[in-house]
Amino acid sequence: MLTLDHLVIVAPDLAAGVAHVRDGLGVDMPEGGRHREMATRNHLLRLGPATFLEVIAVDAAAAPPGRPRWFGLDDGVRVRADWEAGRRLRGWVARTGDLDGLLGRHPGLFGDALAVSRGALRWRFAVRRDGAWPEDGALPCPMTWGEGPHPAGAMPDLGCRLAGLTLTHPDPDRIAALYRTLRLADAPAVRAGAFGYRAEIATPHGLRVLS
Repeated sequence: MLTLDHLVIVAPDLAAGVAHVRDGLGVDMPEGGRHREMATRNHLLRLGPATFLEVIAVDAAAAPPGRPRWFGLDDGVRVRADWEAGRRLRGWVARTGDLDGLLGRHPGLFGDALAVSRGALRWRFAVRRDGAWPEDGALPCPMTWGEGPHPAGAMPDLGCRLAGLTLTHPDPDRIAALYRTLRLADAPAVRAGAFGYRAEIATPHGLRVLS
């Protein structure tokens, strides 16, 4: 089974991503760190004991990774177009205890499992060979943390909690069927419309929305 792990805001730069969350939720996201294997950086906001929000962008100070970055970050034109169109909450990541089995059952859909890191933290993450989102973001990127506690437990608790997640999509029935096939736990509600995510987040300032 796949379980919602974290939401991902893909930003043209970290400052813009952090400002978007500040404007939407009224909180400043703590810095996460650098991903050496992907040449990216992030900020992280705890949304529960095993859930968080990530803002991620290219790490301009890092050497190119020698392979496509995750979350479509190499396509700067697309990242900027999505950002300006309001598609800032670009997708989500789901965790599983059987990443290799999942990839074997769905060859070509999610890509290959790679070992990645942030500081001392290590995990395995499926990345397509073109770096693109599965189903352009309608499906999550799968990963596994392996043994040990979930990293959200070590993040500062700023009083934010995920209350709901909705995906609008031009073909909602097909996406909902894919969610059922993949046995997704806590999958987004799917509605008809132009592609986009809407997350309801309880904050110390009340219920807020990110998209």
